[in-house]
Amino acid sequence: MKRIIQTLFLLLLSLCFIFPFSLSASSITPPQETDEKVVYLTFDDGPTPKVTEQILDVLKANDVKATFFIVGKEIKGREAILKRIYEEGHGIGLHTYSHNFKIIYKNPESFIMEMEKVKSTINETLGTHLDIKAIRFPGGSAGRLNTKFYNALCAKGYCIYDWNVDLQDGIKGTLPPSTFVKNAKKCQDGRMRRIILAHCNGNNKNTALALNDIITYYKQEGYIFKAIDHTTTPYFYRFKK
Repeated sequence: MKRIIQTLFLLLLSLCFIFPFSLSASSITPPQETDEKVVYLTFDDGPTPKVTEQILDVLKANDVKATFFIVGKEIKGREAILKRIYEEGHGIGLHTYSHNFKIIYKNPESFIMEMEKVKSTINETLGTHLDIKAIRFPGGSAGRLNTKFYNALCAKGYCIYDWNVDLQDGIKGTLPPSTFVKNAKKCQDGRMRRIILAHCNGNNKNTALALNDIITYYKQEGYIFKAIDHTTTPYFYRFKK
């Protein structure tokens, strides 16, 4: 009898791996991560002249790849910058077409439409057919993501990337570069993997000035830099119904 019970237990355990239990809506959290020391530099709101180009110069000089979450309306007239991002091997994510909160957060369908539109614009500009699945909520997913929203995004194959390190350069772009370097060392959740939120808008020249020191710090701490791609574990804030 003991042997039979052990056999049934092992069979049940194997089925758990084949057919994972679905989480209730009130307990959905990002997948668990390894302890690998990886840092993802991410830049929202571009492409923009000068600042995005300065950031690209610093990344190239340090042989570092980053990820740019693109706003569709910013592409026109800056096509060459987007092409440079792509040609230099950086990751490309979707950050809506309009970045207009009233439009994008009207309902899940409107949000998805915005993501599809920016993806289409990116591909038209690059002359490619990239199946971009990495997305970032303007302002972050906290307080916006719910079960219906999450399921709609999953049905489209989208992967959400919030952040656990915030330079705070989004609304405070004129802070000194030294402040951004200090903020880059603060992790919100204590995880080994760091996803750094930065911006490459027109008022983010101090972000570009801080970037070299941020990269130096993480290299000295033994981190490796990666761009977000289809193998990158999603990261989003826990949400309830």
